Amino acid sequence: MTDRLSAREVLALVTDDFAELPHPTRDPAPDGPLAWHGYDASRARAAERTGEDESVVCGTGRVEGTHAVLIAFEFGFLGGSLGERTGDRLEAAYTHAREHRLPVVPLIATGGSRMQEGMVALTQLQRVARQSALNREAGLAQIAVLRDPTTGGGWATLGAGADVILALPGAQVGFAGSRVRPPDADPAAYSAEAQVATGAADAVVPPEELRVTLGRWLRLLTAPSTESAPPPAPLGATDLPATGWDAVLRARSPQRPRAGRYLDAYFAHRAPISGDRCGGTDPEGMLCGFGEHAGRTVAYAAQTGTATRPAGYRTAARLIRLADRLGIPVLTLVDTPGAANDAEAERQGVGAAIADVFVAVAAARTPVTTLLIGEGGSGGALALAAPGNTYATPDSYFSVIAPELAAQILKRGPEEVEATADQLRIRPQDLAELGVVRDRTGEQLFPGTGDRRT
Repeated sequence: MTDRLSAREVLALVTDDFAELPHPTRDPAPDGPLAWHGYDASRARAAERTGEDESVVCGTGRVEGTHAVLIAFEFGFLGGSLGERTGDRLEAAYTHAREHRLPVVPLIATGGSRMQEGMVALTQLQRVARQSALNREAGLAQIAVLRDPTTGGGWATLGAGADVILALPGAQVGFAGSRVRPPDADPAAYSAEAQVATGAADAVVPPEELRVTLGRWLRLLTAPSTESAPPPAPLGATDLPATGWDAVLRARSPQRPRAGRYLDAYFAHRAPISGDRCGGTDPEGMLCGFGEHAGRTVAYAAQTGTATRPAGYRTAARLIRLADRLGIPVLTLVDTPGAANDAEAERQGVGAAIADVFVAVAAARTPVTTLLIGEGGSGGALALAAPGNTYATPDSYFSVIAPELAAQILKRGPEEVEATADQLRIRPQDLAELGVVRDRTGEQLFPGTGDRRT
């Protein structure tokens, strides 16, 4: 468990110019809406102990130069619980963000809804969800920081509902707090680290790195652009393959550059997102995040040359939809022998996950650019490809199915695999002639080369 920071301490950790917003006024009933005996006295003791008069402190400040609305929970005030007046402040903070076109940063430390206000307290979660939805519709980013503890409705709304989720090391994070878990519950499952491992949060960030990390994310997510991302230049071969099988061998070569090299060469710096928000990650198969290219933010979803898992596709769909909502162009790098097709992948809904990426790309209003950098194995690769805006490197191929499998389906022997590859017309120059990849008359067929041979 990390040391618990007060609301003011965590605000001082991320900004030097915090300015508190005016508090909405409400005439509370004695001992609250339920007339809970002793509630007023509990509030008074909490105020004396913490110096705050409610469980959240809301205001504005600059984080590494980016202006944002900051919402800091005070756990020392009745466990950072949400009550009616908490809801008033949260609603006012989100409204201020919309009026001034600012991102929202909840710095969360809460045990959940306030029992002394009963269902009135619980319904504040609906108010928070509504305000969050309005800010989403307005194209404003929300970046949550999970402190110790982040549980209950605060986790299920302000935390888990954010676009990017950062967490402090050792923080308790989970829907169930420590006092209501099953007696045999594994405490490790309710940690910040576990939430990152299972795709429910993006990164654990040490307190001393929080300001810089949060500032980088705010800069990246508040820089919309209507211009499409230019495709990267090829980093491998520059001459085109002579045959279809040559194209396959090049794409499968261990020496051929993979996504990591392309991303490192393309971006000045980048910040990854992790996980599909429903229990899965695919760090070996899909790299997703936002980066800076030529002074602009570009989102990226990049296959790494392995069979892509369902969680990888769901993470990519999440990335594309977030970029679309924030008005940030997307770059996808296609490189997979195909989607994972083992029994576990089927149980995890690989078909539905691929379909979700197809829909995300098709529905995107922000420009999507694709570069085929290696293997393009069937629908598991095509899902990430932008219709009409896909390019290919000279050491890549795209095929309806792997040539070996095509030969098997056609009842051909192994000696006919190479001829089948030619028949499938999978070379980059074939793809251009077929209209699958871009061939702009008078311009270069492949980014970074002058070769237009077919």
